[in-house]
Amino acid sequence: MIALFSIATLCALALQTTIPHWLPVGTFVPDLVLILAVDLGLRHHGAVSPVMAFAMGYATDAFSGTHLGLNAFMLTLVFLMTYQLSRRLLSTSAVIGAFAVFVGVVLAGFGDIVLGAEPGAMPHLSGILPRLMLQAGITTLLAPWIFAVMEGIGRVFGLRPTGVRERE
Repeated sequence: MIALFSIATLCALALQTTIPHWLPVGTFVPDLVLILAVDLGLRHHGAVSPVMAFAMGYATDAFSGTHLGLNAFMLTLVFLMTYQLSRRLLSTSAVIGAFAVFVGVVLAGFGDIVLGAEPGAMPHLSGILPRLMLQAGITTLLAPWIFAVMEGIGRVFGLRPTGVRERE
């Protein structure tokens, strides 16, 4: 599991940091690492999983973070939210994962906005909210495919979900 998510995180970070240079997409690059953290929270409930989520966030900070530790904190928070969601619900389907991805992108975006703003000068949400919702929507649309790819690769290498409930 560690090797699978480490390689997937490096590939996701490489795509996230190079796509804006290849294509004129601006801030609409999907947060692929967040999708991996949600997948980790949905399907893998071992003791190593929260450490992996933190390491994925720390790697994101090292590659492209503007505030050191923000991505590590946010990805760990999204992992814990998804972990609790998967433990409480009867199903941990791709729809629930996509919902968690949407909420996670919005949460991480607001965290970045609040910490990036100058003290006493909070930016207007009317200009930021549509862009943030569009990025969350794009990331959410990619989530089920990435979940399926990660599940397929895990199955090829004999990695089974360690969650309370497997996907239905």
